[in-house]
Amino acid sequence: MAVINKLSINQFRNLENQYIEPSKNINLFIAGNAQGKTNLIEAIYYLGHNRSFKTKTIAEVVHYNFNDFQINAKVDNHRVKLEKSRKKNTISIDQQRIKNTSQLTKLLPIQIITPDKGFIVNGTPKNKRSYLDWGVFHVELKFLEVFKSYNKTLKNINVLLLNNKVSELDFWFLELSKTAKEINKNRIQYIDQLKKTADSKDLKQLLVLFDSIDSFDYQFYSGWPKEVDALDEQSIYRYLSKNTQSLLKKNYLNYGPHKASLNFSLNNKNECFLSRGEQKTLSIIFWLTQVLMLVKQGVNPVVLIDDISSELDRKKITTVLKYLNQLKVQVFMTDIGDNPSLINSIDGAIFEINEGVIKSIN
Repeated sequence: MAVINKLSINQFRNLENQYIEPSKNINLFIAGNAQGKTNLIEAIYYLGHNRSFKTKTIAEVVHYNFNDFQINAKVDNHRVKLEKSRKKNTISIDQQRIKNTSQLTKLLPIQIITPDKGFIVNGTPKNKRSYLDWGVFHVELKFLEVFKSYNKTLKNINVLLLNNKVSELDFWFLELSKTAKEINKNRIQYIDQLKKTADSKDLKQLLVLFDSIDSFDYQFYSGWPKEVDALDEQSIYRYLSKNTQSLLKKNYLNYGPHKASLNFSLNNKNECFLSRGEQKTLSIIFWLTQVLMLVKQGVNPVVLIDDISSELDRKKITTVLKYLNQLKVQVFMTDIGDNPSLINSIDGAIFEINEGVIKSIN
């Protein structure tokens, strides 16, 4: 079970030398606009992913008076330290430097819902793949290795297509067919497990508290044309070989797992026709389904929710918090602080953020 027992944030955006000891349950951070709420959520996300969900530029996250930032934490019984600047990137666990971010992500699995990252329902295919692969990574140990191999092969193929080197393509088409099949298989198996979780009594207790959720469904699009069997290595290879000339004209591979997506529907209505409120609610249900499934498999992720009142009404907030309490996962969430019923319902710790300074108020 992942629990952040101690957290120190130094020089991250406007959070300069901040230290807290969070509750293992729910942690609510109250602040007005531009005080540091989202910065806190971003820092914790960074700690688990070694990257931001908002920017790829280090200069944007380092405090303006400094050249680097540090995030230190005690996660369960492990000491985690992340140091980053324009020139260095150091991750250590128990004072041992690690090179593989996946070790960090395994130790500190983090699930996030924030307007800045976007919702999964009616979201971009890239965002859908991000949420999907986050879940697959935590249940399939070899997924990351296969995924890296696929991306390396894809890069080589695109270089060959760009330079019109036809004679060298066949070998890489064979390699890509193998890894593409494995990625598709892992994703499909994960979605099947998700749907079984969605049909469980645990989740149905949550669904009855949301209005109009009669038939929420999602279908996987593999990223290949319909004539390709995404689970058949030979079918993928035949398609690539047959369409080599058209790929050469495009100069890149425009099909495959890197183009995969999820298609959502509610009561047989496509996601693009749903209201913003419906898209938001269904995204949260999908997200909670992922959390439940991992909890059932012994992986208790840390949950981040930014600006909860802007995304949920009071009834839904109460429902989600009760549900997360039942799952016994650690939660970090932020709010503007104008909801007394939310503050009074917190079973955990409450903090206030004022110009980047975090103080406990309970």
